Amino acid sequence: QVQLVESGGGLVQAGGSLRLACAASGRTGSIYAMGWFRQAPGSEREFVATVSRNGGITQYTDSVKGRFTISRDNAKNTIYLQMNSLKSEDTAVYYCAADRSGSSVVRTAQRYDYWGRGTQVTVSS
Repeated sequence: QVQLVESGGGLVQAGGSLRLACAASGRTGSIYAMGWFRQAPGSEREFVATVSRNGGITQYTDSVKGRFTISRDNAKNTIYLQMNSLKSEDTAVYYCAADRSGSSVVRTAQRYDYWGRGTQVTVSS
């Protein structure tokens, strides 16, 4: 089993920045792709970003390209999401996910095996 714990959420003004972290514990050697998703009230969970096991491959949803950066530190079993130029529409609960299938990157929520409990990000306009 793998446990994921997100941190770094909070309240920020539009145009500001936040850095989310997701620490993995347990059988971390079984983890391949990891990703960030978000869910706003009344909306479905949506893909934000994904990173490969060695951190060399990253993908983003179009709405965050150029503003968000996903990174990975395997020595710390942690991934990060640096969020800059935040907008009110970025307000959501952000979830971290981990995949054990061996895929390099994964954009589909249903394919992830492990999930964190989420951290709230609120952007005020």
